[in-house]
Amino acid sequence: QVQLVESGGGLVQAEGSLRLTCAASGPHFSTYTMAWFRQAPGKERDFVANINWSGATTRYADSVKGRFTISRDNAENTVYLQMNSLKPEDTAVYYCAADMKYKGTSAEYTYWGQGTQVTVSS
Repeated sequence: QVQLVESGGGLVQAEGSLRLTCAASGPHFSTYTMAWFRQAPGKERDFVANINWSGATTRYADSVKGRFTISRDNAENTVYLQMNSLKPEDTAVYYCAADMKYKGTSAEYTYWGQGTQVTVSS
């Protein structure tokens, strides 16, 4: 069983930056694929980025490529999402997700955090 807790959300102006943190507890964190998703009001939960167990492979949604960076620290059981050049359309609740299997961009991850709100003002 893995528990995930996100932090780092907040209110930021357009073109600003935020770093989200996902702290994981439970065994075998270093074997999990980790991902970030986001959900804006009235919309479906969308894939943002994922990272494989070693950190060697990452994948991004087209909408965030070149602006967001996902990384992980297996020694600290933590995953990060560095968000730069933020836009108002990035406003959403951001969720951390984990799974022992690679799930790609699918939202079928087994474990989820409670989410952290990111609001970007114009």
